[in-house]
Amino acid sequence: MTETTPRTIRIATRSSRLALWQAEHVSALLKIAAPEVPVEIIHVSTLGDRDLTEPLRALGAFGVFTREVQKVVQEGRADLAVHSLKDLPTDYVEGLCLAAVPTRGPVFDTLVLPANAAPGANWESLPLAARIGTGSPRRQAQVRHARPDVELLEIRGNVETRLRKLDAGEYDAIILAVAGLERLGLEGRVTQPLTPPIMFPAVGQGALGLECRTDNAWLREILLRISHPETLAAVTAERALMAELRAGCHAPLGVSTTIEGTSLRLEAVVLSPDGRARITAHATAAVTQAAALGRTVAELLKAEGADTLINAAKA
Repeated sequence: MTETTPRTIRIATRSSRLALWQAEHVSALLKIAAPEVPVEIIHVSTLGDRDLTEPLRALGAFGVFTREVQKVVQEGRADLAVHSLKDLPTDYVEGLCLAAVPTRGPVFDTLVLPANAAPGANWESLPLAARIGTGSPRRQAQVRHARPDVELLEIRGNVETRLRKLDAGEYDAIILAVAGLERLGLEGRVTQPLTPPIMFPAVGQGALGLECRTDNAWLREILLRISHPETLAAVTAERALMAELRAGCHAPLGVSTTIEGTSLRLEAVVLSPDGRARITAHATAAVTQAAALGRTVAELLKAEGADTLINAAKA
């Protein structure tokens, strides 16, 4: 290869329709940032994709949807991994770095009701003992806190599969991320966004994490062109919080991050798995101090007993 020959950027991604949308979105951003460089997409099967019966927490605390994708990049079979950032653990992976975070999409979860639900039906009108489908401990704990009367049921599969199960009557409602529905062109299924204090989003929700090899200076320079500074600051604070708490991606931890001018505000909630115990903390700092802000809020939560609640969830 001569210096004038463009190198190909090989993107490793899961094969679900949502994951492929995310990879194609990054590919389009790269083609604008570096139009002379070809882009190729490589499909990778992960443990979370192959096992659609076990609850996610039963498959292991870390990297259910990311480990195999990261390995492909580590081994040089691809150059770039595109992750849903909420699925990416904060633990260091040898030889890899989080090189860019593009502009964030919608951060909130949404209640989704069956396609034949009565007009105007919403969270407040859910009947007693309503069957709500979600496999997320974070969502489960917050639902239990807000509506201890409902019945929570596990649900697995891609977005389309979950919607089919809902419409077939297996659930009275399910909870999904607004970002995923919008990216699949299913925004019409957003019944009611669930916002704090009822439902705090996951760390990194709505954002994409772009990982490459640490020593790939050529690609890292290109990725900086498509990274969004405000989004990067927000998720840096959130991920520093999660790392300090050693919470893992499946802990009952939620966050809300806002930026006003040069200030970053981070609020977080930690719950017991049954939703009965709930603690919150918040702080504000300069955008340039995002990681320190995350650690500060983590310490405030620890002072209120967050470690006990998180250890209970892990057990």
